[in-house]
Amino acid sequence: MGKSITMRDIAKALEVSTVTVSKALSDKEGVSDEVRAKIKQKAQEMGYRYNSLAKAMKEGSSYNIGILVSEKFFSSNSFYSDLYKKIIMELTRIKYSGILEIISYEDEVELNMPNMVVNNKVDGIILMGQISTGYIEHMDEMGIPYIFLDFYDEHSQIGAIVSDNVYGSYLLTNYLISMGHTQIAFIGNITATSSILDRYLGYYKSLLFHNIEMKKEWLISDRDESGKYINIEFPEEMPTAFVCNCDQVAYHVMEQLKERGYLIPEDISIVGFDDYIYSTICSPQLTTFRVDMEAMGEIAVDAISKKIVNEEYLMGRKVVSGNLIIRESVKRIK
Repeated sequence: MGKSITMRDIAKALEVSTVTVSKALSDKEGVSDEVRAKIKQKAQEMGYRYNSLAKAMKEGSSYNIGILVSEKFFSSNSFYSDLYKKIIMELTRIKYSGILEIISYEDEVELNMPNMVVNNKVDGIILMGQISTGYIEHMDEMGIPYIFLDFYDEHSQIGAIVSDNVYGSYLLTNYLISMGHTQIAFIGNITATSSILDRYLGYYKSLLFHNIEMKKEWLISDRDESGKYINIEFPEEMPTAFVCNCDQVAYHVMEQLKERGYLIPEDISIVGFDDYIYSTICSPQLTTFRVDMEAMGEIAVDAISKKIVNEEYLMGRKVVSGNLIIRESVKRIK
């Protein structure tokens, strides 16, 4: 994807504000005819191709919604591929179509906008998984409505739909403690996503509530800063249980422990989060927290459709509840 021209680029070239450029290109009041003409001419010269609000007013809706996800979060067997299917089903119900685009790590770093935005294919976008703050700020300049799904960041004015991460992880850790475990580690890079951080906070809250010490070496990373999964580096002093930030990580932790000769759950208990495919292909099957993907998809589609109609619509942050699923990966100990 080539780098797209934004309103900020035009504003910098003409030494005016981005707000002035936005008003001029959207034919809004507050800009003189002379300045408006200069801005439109410069936009054409620079190859500026998109203003979704003006397009919607003049041409009507395309009835396409974009779903944008970083490549580090999306694969054929990932949680997000299943969540994408739920979104498509809900879009079909309201007579919309969905366009999925997976953004590469390089394009995210270089702030290259997705083709569906550059080529005027969608009326709004659902950003799914976790997108960098810099990329989100660049998206702002494109003037297209968007919301967050399964993450949030410092852009508090942007609507976000998340699962009940803190409470879910709190319940999982409480369950381990009720089964006699007091030596409990957490696996997940807490700087990688807002969801992982919240799940860590739920785990830590449970330890604090039960007056259990959390050892620093029992906070274990599962991925590097680019989001790529890494081999788990287990501590010298092993805990009796692991709280994993998602089922996929729990599955890989279980396999690595088996290779080292540990029995699950006889030697070590493991819990995950999400309750999708990995939770049931594990042996033993995984105790986890079930995320209500159907509800998340429905709320996301409702929110972006309202945002398209009314750019001032503010949804806030919606937390979708789930429930604890108890299976065979946890053993009661004395």
